[in-house]
Amino acid sequence: MARSKWNHTPDELPLRVNPLWQWPLNIRAAFDWWWRGWFPLTVSLMIVALSIVLWRFASPTLLETETIGAWVFWLWLRNLVIVAILAQGLHLVLHRWRLQGDRKKYDPRPYPRKGRVFSFGDQFWDNVFWACASGVTMWTLFEALILWSMANGYAGTWSWQDGPLWFVLFFLLIPPWESLYFYVIHRALHSKWLYRFHALHHRNTDVGPWSGLSMHPIEHFLYFGTALIHFVVPTHPVHVICHLMFFGLYAIVTHAGFEGLWLKGKKRLHLGNFHHQMHHRFFEVNYGTLEIPMDKLFGTFHDGTEDGDAMMKERLKTRTRPLD
Repeated sequence: MARSKWNHTPDELPLRVNPLWQWPLNIRAAFDWWWRGWFPLTVSLMIVALSIVLWRFASPTLLETETIGAWVFWLWLRNLVIVAILAQGLHLVLHRWRLQGDRKKYDPRPYPRKGRVFSFGDQFWDNVFWACASGVTMWTLFEALILWSMANGYAGTWSWQDGPLWFVLFFLLIPPWESLYFYVIHRALHSKWLYRFHALHHRNTDVGPWSGLSMHPIEHFLYFGTALIHFVVPTHPVHVICHLMFFGLYAIVTHAGFEGLWLKGKKRLHLGNFHHQMHHRFFEVNYGTLEIPMDKLFGTFHDGTEDGDAMMKERLKTRTRPLD
């Protein structure tokens, strides 16, 4: 890929999927991939820690959720505050105050933009409105539904006393489940029947932190529908909180537009996702994540190189429908 298309690309190109799915299997490489995804300081680990704190100090008990009440509003307010702090904090540091300048910013174009394509004629306010009014609301409705269902016996529960292994394992299974679930719904959203709703998210050809949750309510329903798995497998309320925050907060950080937060010449926290950044630029590639190679399986993988460009162009030539 020509460097002129991007202000910054990752040092390691071509992009590679999780070594767990590469042959011959390299156990050490697969373990290193898993370790770097969680330790020593990663967004995933911070989300798990935050979910435990929220369950302990800022969530209703299952006894309280037996009946619908004011606790639903407090969940919505709690989620709104978390989204606002994270998204606006990253927006100020990276895009408003530009404390890193353009260093490690993927797209050379500035964010946000103006234009009639956006609600209120402004990309920033378009993103803020849809993220808060629709995104936080749908997120909270799913959280409230599952907590109410757990309290009333409609969804199974699992405590630490029931078995610590499954209690811990569920946290670790969220990323691969996210990868599989996200690919399936994302491809569906690019179909001719559903793209009319997904088009709102694709107003963002370049992205900022608020872009991640800027979606149509129908897309938010499908996106946070990932949580319905809690009706199938028994879990703890802290897993519900973590699962939904994983989808909500990761959408924010992976759309930051920058590879990471840099301080004194070192990357202190990984943020943006070049794999998904290419999807916002080119639309028809990289529907999933690198955790499970669904894009490679279905021929929609762009590895960030000129060969990836050629594959994409060839695929678009042979496509028979407006959106596949």
